Amino acid sequence: MKLKTLNSRPQHITHEGAPARHITPEQQLARLVSSCLLWENTFYVDGQTVADQIREAVKAVSPDYAAQTAIRARTELKLRHVPLLIVREMARLPEHRALVAETLAAVIQRPDELTEFLAIYWQGGRQPLSGQVKKGLARAFPKFSAYQLAKYNRGGAVRLRDVLFLTHPTPQNGAQEATWKALVDGTLAAPDTWEVALSAGADKAQTFIRLLDERKLGALALLRNLRGMLAAGVPQERVRQALRETNPERVLPFRFITAARAAPTLEPELETLMLRGLEGMPKLAGHTVLLLDASGSMDAKLSGKSNLSRYEAAAALAMLARELCESVEVYTFSDDLRQHRARRGFALRDELGGTRGATYLGAAVREINTKPHDRLIVFTDEQSHDPVPGPRSWGYLVNVATDKHGVGYGPWVHMDGFSEQVMAWIQAHEQA
Repeated sequence: MKLKTLNSRPQHITHEGAPARHITPEQQLARLVSSCLLWENTFYVDGQTVADQIREAVKAVSPDYAAQTAIRARTELKLRHVPLLIVREMARLPEHRALVAETLAAVIQRPDELTEFLAIYWQGGRQPLSGQVKKGLARAFPKFSAYQLAKYNRGGAVRLRDVLFLTHPTPQNGAQEATWKALVDGTLAAPDTWEVALSAGADKAQTFIRLLDERKLGALALLRNLRGMLAAGVPQERVRQALRETNPERVLPFRFITAARAAPTLEPELETLMLRGLEGMPKLAGHTVLLLDASGSMDAKLSGKSNLSRYEAAAALAMLARELCESVEVYTFSDDLRQHRARRGFALRDELGGTRGATYLGAAVREINTKPHDRLIVFTDEQSHDPVPGPRSWGYLVNVATDKHGVGYGPWVHMDGFSEQVMAWIQAHEQA
């Protein structure tokens, strides 16, 4: 007779073999959503798998939690497609449907999200819209001005006029009614956007200067066009002035690293702009250790379409965290633990260097635990080779990937995403 023995292999493991924590459906949904550029492949998992996992997680959580996650993903984490997918899945579930209209109206913040939601809704084949979906789209439509509707009135399988016909929103006044009629008739005036202006064949330098003078380039458009402006011959001082005047709200930290790569001569102004958003925020009291994952998987791109790596996103967060700590030490880990000078801004990015080898997060934490500190903040994709102990003090693990299993639970305070909101959350958590 053979005796049955327990399998010593953990039920959940990371892609690199370390024991992973069992997490709740709510934690799973937050983990999948917060670092997700939807349907784009990552280092370990393809984009379709991530989308399918999000669908399953929505089924497993309460309607209120699903709605809150969608709204947080759009308003705090500045993600666009993931919130729409969550609402789409809510519309399939009888117990979730009552919250679809208000959640959909909240997460739609650009006109093209009206049509993108319908494209997601009809991914498996065209079908009638549910009553809650119609209500949500109808509530969202009046948010947008004639300029916004004209800017995003593009061709495609689903158009803005289709949304009007399907949902019958009520105009708020006569001017809005006239705008919608022009949208339906195809007579809505083309907007004066940088895309339209540049495609019209006008002199690029003069066009950029006019748009800057008229303040028609938002912060993100400004960052994306820095290389083009300089190549077209826009005076650097005029671009520097624009960077000094623009509002950095709603721009993710890693966008500044991308912009600095495109226009390195403007790095001082970009650094100032990036840090301006932290003005007035209280600093974390005591001594903080920042620990960045420098393993090979962190060198993977954020997504299949991105030219920025997970490591660069983590470095951007570290640059911001450095400014919000009274006292700080900075380390990276892979095969070993390395301390770096706690420099400021882009100098810290340069100090951190690139990625190296394996992922021994457990060994790094054990060594950090021998050093006095008040909190440890780790930026990682959580794919450790070795078991990870708990922190000796406050321990925050910030996950910048979408992989299903991770190590940063249990005694750790776990957060997902590469938004500056992680620092605001730490402030609020410790104050509470």
